[in-house]
Amino acid sequence: MIRWCRGVMALLLAIGMAVPGAGLRAQDAGAAPARAPEILQESGDRPPGNAITPPGYFPDAAYEGGYQPPVPLLWKVCDHDSTLWLLGAFHLLKESDYPLSPDIARAFFEAEKLVFELAPEELDGPHTQARFLASALFPDERRLGDVLPPAGHEKLARLLARQGGSIDSVAGYQPWFVNLSLVLGLAHSMGYQPDLGVDRFLMMQAARAGKPVGGLETLEVQLAALAGAPMEEQVRALQEHLDAPEQMPVRLDELHRAWRAGDVARLERLTRLEMMRQTPETYRIVNVERNDAWLERLDAMLRHDAGDALVVVGALHLLGADGLVERLAALGYQVERVCSDC
Repeated sequence: MIRWCRGVMALLLAIGMAVPGAGLRAQDAGAAPARAPEILQESGDRPPGNAITPPGYFPDAAYEGGYQPPVPLLWKVCDHDSTLWLLGAFHLLKESDYPLSPDIARAFFEAEKLVFELAPEELDGPHTQARFLASALFPDERRLGDVLPPAGHEKLARLLARQGGSIDSVAGYQPWFVNLSLVLGLAHSMGYQPDLGVDRFLMMQAARAGKPVGGLETLEVQLAALAGAPMEEQVRALQEHLDAPEQMPVRLDELHRAWRAGDVARLERLTRLEMMRQTPETYRIVNVERNDAWLERLDAMLRHDAGDALVVVGALHLLGADGLVERLAALGYQVERVCSDC
């Protein structure tokens, strides 16, 4: 049960899409929205979180208040004439996670362009939210009550009723969407916000700096990955969430701490290995297949000297034998972790 809770959390390190604000809040339906990074304010001696710290800036004197930036999941990949920096993102963060590491700042300033899972113009397209919600609907005549066992259906109904909602409002949606919405709603109530995620922050910084940006995949591909999980795995995931909702805040904070510490081994235990064991087909679709496609893109960028780039993807995509770090190294590229605090 707890294992799958961790597996669900892995999606927070796997999917870089700005999920529409249709989450089902698992705790506080009235939580105030967080401020976006561009209006974060300087606090005490901390450098402002609303800008990338320039090269040559010496943070030691600026962190007298005890703040330490997250340890970056950052790797430098080189061939003879080009460089990629791979940065593992957490797609939901808090204001207190900023500013980011100076290592990320250096990579940002050295990169000629930034590449994300989805290009910003597609992420913020006028029809993105509608397309996301459409992909979450059952593609046939089934309803949630047709696939979710009666006990789970009743638990979900009680959970939504406690929040002032109704199960009728989600009856047409597939279990993966309901499950992800519950997690996102909980995250929102705990202060985690998509607009504060690493990818969103760096998109904003790239726009300010006038740096070119691009995407590794299309919205259609990402939606297909989300909706492609076998129904059996979707139902099992939602049931196990509903059996132990009190575990979710603990697991979310645990995952956030591991990411913040830059602890690769711990992150892999909490996400990749659990997801691979509990929902292997979902893991293959969400992680392995997309990594396969991205590896071809990144290899082509390096071979054809497309310019130095900072590539920002969910941290899950960099972990373990299926991750981009080990797979690029296996292709013969020079790969090293960039981490001044490691």
